[in-house]
Amino acid sequence: MPTRSKSGTPAGHVKRAATSKAAPAPAPGRRPTRKGAAADGAKPGKPGAQPGAKRAPGRPVRKQGQRHGDVREALLDAAIACFTTKGIAATSLREIATQAHVTPALLHYYYGDKAQLVEALVQDRMLPAFAVVRERVAAAGDDVADTVAAFVCGLTEAMKRHPWWPQLWVREVLCEGGALRDLLLTRIAPELARTIAGRFAAAQARGELNPDLDPRLLMTSLVGLTLLPAAGAPIWRALFEADDLGLDDVRRHAIALLDRGLELKPSAK
Repeated sequence: MPTRSKSGTPAGHVKRAATSKAAPAPAPGRRPTRKGAAADGAKPGKPGAQPGAKRAPGRPVRKQGQRHGDVREALLDAAIACFTTKGIAATSLREIATQAHVTPALLHYYYGDKAQLVEALVQDRMLPAFAVVRERVAAAGDDVADTVAAFVCGLTEAMKRHPWWPQLWVREVLCEGGALRDLLLTRIAPELARTIAGRFAAAQARGELNPDLDPRLLMTSLVGLTLLPAAGAPIWRALFEADDLGLDDVRRHAIALLDRGLELKPSAK
């Protein structure tokens, strides 16, 4: 018959209980970990916790040291390079990402879709470029010669700052089906073109301008003597072996032609 301790518990049970180790109590402020849980500070599924783990969804990683503004500008530069070469409609976002040496996901993060990218191009690059021309014309007053010089010099300055502008303008504004034609018709041309044409008409009424000229077509002459020579520079430079001619030469030529014309002299017979 088994003996009992003074408390009434069988002696064998007391011995076994005494020899077993009690589980250590958790440290204050810490919860006990489950068997197989990750070590302190490591969270399953986080990058770095396991070799080869995929990056969690979120903002694409930009190059080390690059600021947000730098990334946006680099993406716009890449878009302009592609648009001037292939055209807006024929260029994919993947091609722009390749040109910028980034992933399509990063391009999508900053600009969403192609429509938003084109709008950013208009707002951040094209309209500020044309603002240079608008400001010069506004400061010229009503004098016709000053207005002509302001337009030509302002446009030349804008093209120097933004060499891509003539090619993109011809491809996407002047050509039929261009993606930026509405930009000309609704956001740039109406105000400026009517202002300049109005000054020409007023000068005609005062007898200061050739009455045979159409003030509206004079506006197209300004564009034809500035933007088109700049856009076609590779052609006429090759044709005339004129690598020495630059935008300043185009500016001087346009002003001289508009100011004094051909100055034709009667031929001697």
